[in-house]
Amino acid sequence: MVVIHAIFFNFISLNIQAAELTVDVIDMTGLPVENAVVYAEPDNPVAMPEASATIEQRGKQFNPLVSVIQTGSDITFPNFDSVRHHVYSFSPAKTFELKLYSGVPTSPVKFDKAGTVVLGCNIHDTMVAFIQVVDTPYFTKSNKLGKALLRDLPNGGYTLKVWHYALAKDKEVVEKKLQVKESQPVVMQVSLKPFILPARK
Repeated sequence: MVVIHAIFFNFISLNIQAAELTVDVIDMTGLPVENAVVYAEPDNPVAMPEASATIEQRGKQFNPLVSVIQTGSDITFPNFDSVRHHVYSFSPAKTFELKLYSGVPTSPVKFDKAGTVVLGCNIHDTMVAFIQVVDTPYFTKSNKLGKALLRDLPNGGYTLKVWHYALAKDKEVVEKKLQVKESQPVVMQVSLKPFILPARK
């Protein structure tokens, strides 16, 4: 069982180049936190190329726990377990189900609306995963060291956003307006409420 009591997000832009943002994610004790989704939405719309992703089922768990994709992306849900799974989501951003199956489904699932999608399995209650669908090609996740890096952002105005599954229900994301340009640091901080994840074996 994983219990997250509170988390602080520190966003620090180390602008060696104008279009690079480095994000440090730490908890209230200063330890790094992984699986925070960080993304930058440009003030001016940009083209988003077609993309796809995969969420595996192994050991009666989804892998990865957290995914981030751009709007319009397809996700494939292969089941590598010896038992069948029934993958579903009731989230407003995407409601779907893949009834009991093994192997690779015939067709991927398209995610065409921005927002948070929570995955579950009708057979195994401990299976949970999160998908953050974003309206931008500029996104990343923090790694085990709490580091997240946004590369190749053209100079200009952005809304920098952060999402984590431990955010309070009344706050879908935390955001800040910024101008990406040389030698301009960005600092943000927010605490999160307690959150309990099912045990991941």
